[in-house]
Amino acid sequence: MKTDLKNMSRKELEKLKADVEKALTKIGAQDRKLAIDAAQKAAAAHGFNLSDLTDAPAPKKRGPKPKAGPKVKSAPKYRNPANPEQTWTGKGRQPEWFKTAVAGGKTPDSMGV
Repeated sequence: MKTDLKNMSRKELEKLKADVEKALTKIGAQDRKLAIDAAQKAAAAHGFNLSDLTDAPAPKKRGPKPKAGPKVKSAPKYRNPANPEQTWTGKGRQPEWFKTAVAGGKTPDSMGV
């Protein structure tokens, strides 16, 4: 059976696609049943039940990564001598007040918290 896809309408193509997917699902289920039956026969030929041979734990399914907990704010290491409310943790970009103080002769240790 040869189908002329070029002359089919969109609706006809979508119906054909749905029919093909349904047929593939049905064939897949039949193939799975045949495979299970063959496995059961092979197990029985050796004196086992298929459930006896499949006691191994199923492989872990990969899921989304667990979400990390809330970010914890680092404690400040440096405090601006001119404005004690301004602090810096020592991580990331240096604030302007820190750069200015170091350029003015202060040591980072003298601004430590």
